Amino acid sequence: MKQIISIFAFILLLSCQPAEAQRDFSDSEITKLVLLGTGNPNPSPSQSGCALALVVHDTPYIIDFGPGLVRKSAALTPRYGGTIGGLKTSKLKTAFLTHLHSDHTAGYADLILTPWVMGRDEPMEVYGPVGIGSMTEHILEAYEEDIRYRVYGDEPTNDLGWRVNWHEFQEEGEIYCDSNIVVEAFPVTHGSWPNAWGYRFTTPDRVIVVSGDCKPSPKVVEYGKGADILVHEVYSQAGYETKSADWKAYHAVHHTSTLELAEIAQRTMPGKVVLYHILFWGSSEAELLQEIHEVYKGEVFAGQDLDIF
Repeated sequence: MKQIISIFAFILLLSCQPAEAQRDFSDSEITKLVLLGTGNPNPSPSQSGCALALVVHDTPYIIDFGPGLVRKSAALTPRYGGTIGGLKTSKLKTAFLTHLHSDHTAGYADLILTPWVMGRDEPMEVYGPVGIGSMTEHILEAYEEDIRYRVYGDEPTNDLGWRVNWHEFQEEGEIYCDSNIVVEAFPVTHGSWPNAWGYRFTTPDRVIVVSGDCKPSPKVVEYGKGADILVHEVYSQAGYETKSADWKAYHAVHHTSTLELAEIAQRTMPGKVVLYHILFWGSSEAELLQEIHEVYKGEVFAGQDLDIF
């Protein structure tokens, strides 16, 4: 019997451990940047969809809603063997969206509903470009039967946590402020996509700039100068050279190569450059970094899911 109990305890211990390795590069007790998803539309098993979290004084702020973000954030909480209590699922209440592409929004329904099921008892506040309101209302309509059953059925669920206060913005500048953080939005160019934005987050001890999806943008340089961390999308230049003419034309106006990002970093000189939305296209992490370091000699990290900065 003792042996059976010991085996059961061991299995239970394993079930509480994070599913993936965590790399912690953080040097602040106030501000943590967490990479919840570093991927892109390709269904890479090692990269969840694009999503970040800023945790300031134990309060989380989500940036983009790629598929898998809620489970990735849960992996870093003490319940599942992590160390960031601020990412407790029921605490996910404030979020920002760069643009409406599916790889940045496919996890939106999960972000609305799962924290509610896990105890969030107030509406979520979501900030994003024009279109986020329509997307929100359609998601809530799609799940109205689920919501109705949870509120009025046998499950003891509150009638507040599923609700969303959405806020659309169209102009550059400050869009949000509380005692932890000031959020500024700036336009970027993502092909002919009409509403693509980056963000500058200012916390009590750090400035973090997030590019969103874009080709090289003057606004990234403007808002990124002197930031502690620049989080920027990237694709491998060597991989780009193997693409067809059509795909080369597409990526040249929608995304940023390693060599182009190196020039941006050279002009902004952030404390750290963190790569996400990474298109490796057959290149290794070392080769990706080597391409950047041909031009830029500063500190660069090829982001992996669950990295902490």
